[in-house]
Amino acid sequence: MTESHSALPGLHRNPGDAWVEGPDGTRMWGRFGSAGLLIHDPGRGILMQHRAGWSHFGGTWGIPGGARHEGEPAIAAAIREAEEEAAVPHELVELCFTSVLDLGYWTYTTVGAVARSSFEAHIHDAESAELSWVPLDEVQRLPLHPGFAASWPKLHALLEVRPVLVVDAANVVGARPDGWWRDRAAAAERLMVSVGALREAGVPGALLGQDEVERVWPDVVVVLEGQARAALAGAAQSVVVGERPAPSRVTFVAAEGSGDDEIVARLRLAQETESDATVTVVTSDRGLRSRAEAEGARVVGATALRELLDTLS
Repeated sequence: MTESHSALPGLHRNPGDAWVEGPDGTRMWGRFGSAGLLIHDPGRGILMQHRAGWSHFGGTWGIPGGARHEGEPAIAAAIREAEEEAAVPHELVELCFTSVLDLGYWTYTTVGAVARSSFEAHIHDAESAELSWVPLDEVQRLPLHPGFAASWPKLHALLEVRPVLVVDAANVVGARPDGWWRDRAAAAERLMVSVGALREAGVPGALLGQDEVERVWPDVVVVLEGQARAALAGAAQSVVVGERPAPSRVTFVAAEGSGDDEIVARLRLAQETESDATVTVVTSDRGLRSRAEAEGARVVGATALRELLDTLS
C-alpha cells in the first residue's frame, strides 16, 4: 500500500487529491480511496518506487499508485497512476488479483499484475526519486512505506500462486432447465461467451478459495463433450466478449471421449506444468468431484458458477 501525492500546496490536480480523516484522527490520502499497481516481471522482480523526500513517508519504497478520481474504478486508477508515475505501458500488464484494505471510511486497492514482456520504467513526475525492479526476496530489505510493509507478506504469497479454473461445461449447462437440450451446441457457446466475460471482469476470490482477495484472473479451461463440441467450430471467430475475442488465458477443449477423463487430464496437466498451480474444478457430478479431489483440486458446484454468470447479464 502506498499513497502517491504532493505534500506541496497548490499541486492538487483532481478533487480526489485530498486527505480523508478517520474517527481516530488518522489521515489517509485519497478522498475517493487510493490504488496502486504491484507489477511482477518474473525475470526481474517487482517494480518499486523510491518516494521523493518531500512526499508523505518520503525516502521509503512502495509501488506506483495514488488517489482515485471520483467514480474511477480501482483497477483503472492503479494503471493510470503507474503510467503517469513510471511510464508503465498498460498493454503489457496482465491482471492477476485485486486486494482491498477497507477501513470503512477509506479503501486502498492493490492491483496485482504480471508483465507480459519486459519493459523499462521511467520517472514521469516529481513523486519518484528512483524506480527499480527488485527481486521478490529482496523487497523486505528495503526501507518500505509502512502500509506496504504491512501488506507485503500477503501480497508476496499471492504472487506465487497461479489459480486455474476448470469448467465441466456439460454439467454447468445442465444445471438449469432452460431448454438447453434443444440445441446443445448453442447452449455451450453461450456458456463459453459468459465464461470469457467472467474471466475478463475477474473471478471473485471466494470461488477459488482465495477469500483474502477481492478478484482473481485465473487461467480458465472449459471442457466440452458430445454434441456440445460443435460449439468449437470456428470458435476463434464466434467466441467473443463484447467485440473482442475471449481472453487469451481462456482455453476451450473438445473431449474426444469422456468429458470427466478430459477434465482430470487437464487438471493434472496444470499441476505438472506449473508447480504453483491451484486448481478449482466446477462440477456437481459426484463421481468427478471425487476424482478431482483425489488429485488435490478444489471443487465447487455448477450452481455457484451459474449464479455468478447471471450477474454479468
